[in-house]
Amino acid sequence: MKRWAHSLLLCLTALSASFSLHAIETAAQVTAPYLLPGAPSFDLSISQFREHFNKDNPKLPLGEFRSIEGPRDTPTLTRAASKINENLYASTALERGTLKIKSMQITWLPIQGPEQKAAKAKALEYMSAILKAFSPTHTRAQSQQKLQKLLAAGKNKRYYAETEGAVRYVVADNGEKGLTFAVEPIKLALSDTP
Repeated sequence: MKRWAHSLLLCLTALSASFSLHAIETAAQVTAPYLLPGAPSFDLSISQFREHFNKDNPKLPLGEFRSIEGPRDTPTLTRAASKINENLYASTALERGTLKIKSMQITWLPIQGPEQKAAKAKALEYMSAILKAFSPTHTRAQSQQKLQKLLAAGKNKRYYAETEGAVRYVVADNGEKGLTFAVEPIKLALSDTP
């Protein structure tokens, strides 16, 4: 139990560090987009998402998400996490009250030794499945290809984001400390030009 608690704390610390954005041109810290007031949420509660995800991915089950309290909580945001295994976690930022998803994240904490390759492969399976869940027009193969491109673009970067339609994909590569992949909704604005 103590090891699980330590791993979860490490995961949450990695998540907190992963989504503390830094402006490219200045050293000023910027808030993660899903933490901003009025940030959009997907039209799914965490329980609805989990039910659909587990049905579509029977070999990649997500357990129940448990609420996590932390110093960055706000009156409009709830954080929750689900342990997949000793080095893989799913976490989410939820709209308080409705529990609609503002950000869904998979974090892999690298392990050393002969199990590393299999553990990373499992993490990539989950990341690809999360990508497909929020971008249902992608086939499984397209989701895997998209994930590989995102991970390559975000390699060794504290934060990398790419937008596709109404979805933002985020990669936070902290090397030996872990790798986080997230999917977030974005607000779409109407163009002023005809």
